[in-house]
Amino acid sequence: MDQLERLTQILTERFPGLELREHEPMSRHTTFRIGGPARLMALPRSAGEARGAVRAAAELGVSPFFLGNGSNLLVADGGYGGFVLKTSGMDQVRGDGCRLRAESGIPLARLAAAALDRGLAGLEFAHGIPGTLGGAVVMNAGAYGGEMVQVLTSVTYLDRAGETRALPASECELSYRHSLFGGRPDWLILEAELELRPGEAGAIRARMEELAARRREKQPLDLPSAGSTFKRPKGHFAAALIEQCGLKGLAVGGARVSEKHAGFVVNAGGATAGDVRRLMDQVREAVLRQTGVALEPEVRFLGF
Repeated sequence: MDQLERLTQILTERFPGLELREHEPMSRHTTFRIGGPARLMALPRSAGEARGAVRAAAELGVSPFFLGNGSNLLVADGGYGGFVLKTSGMDQVRGDGCRLRAESGIPLARLAAAALDRGLAGLEFAHGIPGTLGGAVVMNAGAYGGEMVQVLTSVTYLDRAGETRALPASECELSYRHSLFGGRPDWLILEAELELRPGEAGAIRARMEELAARRREKQPLDLPSAGSTFKRPKGHFAAALIEQCGLKGLAVGGARVSEKHAGFVVNAGGATAGDVRRLMDQVREAVLRQTGVALEPEVRFLGF
């Protein structure tokens, strides 16, 4: 019996209600719709289940990979031979005045809608970001002038041993597409607290609709992707550099640089993870050769 078989046994005994899946296709759990099977996946529905899973894994020396909506992730075609803990079942939100406290697995769209229902402004930018709150904190996600750093007040997380810790936002090292948590993949964000401001529901809704229309107009939302493929280089825009180099429409297998927005690599049909990686490499090489700018992937890789 190997470590993951033992972990499955322990989790089944200790948490009979915890959903476990073996050899689960990761293509079902990424917005790219790409990826081979994960050896073991747990889908906790509460902080207690998540804490128990993390502690059991720590006992066996197993390092979990924490997954939200898979909106910024490329999984290898051969899959991932480890333990994946997916937080999408942890999606509760509660409010107190201008503050919202939400579990990490809640989609940003639902969280923004919850703010709207409470007449709170400040999360409109997040409504169209296809990720979860936990992933948004890790990446300090943002769009159209808004970022998580503008609204985040504190984060509660599990450390490697499964102990609950909390940090104020001021200690989370939030900057462009970066946080302290990005460098600590062994920490699992459980929930976060946001401070918003009172707003008029009609104006909040109108702003969300305006941003949604801008996304539909400019982004290839009809095809699977991981959103922006590359981070914004200092002093430049990745999409503009890629377009400048004549790379719109460049394809490798089923992966293609979007003709609608050069910053997106899309799954145009049947793309493999290998297709996407090779296309990204070609784009990076061409941009570096022609402009001298080195593009850094915003997409994370698993199983490579």
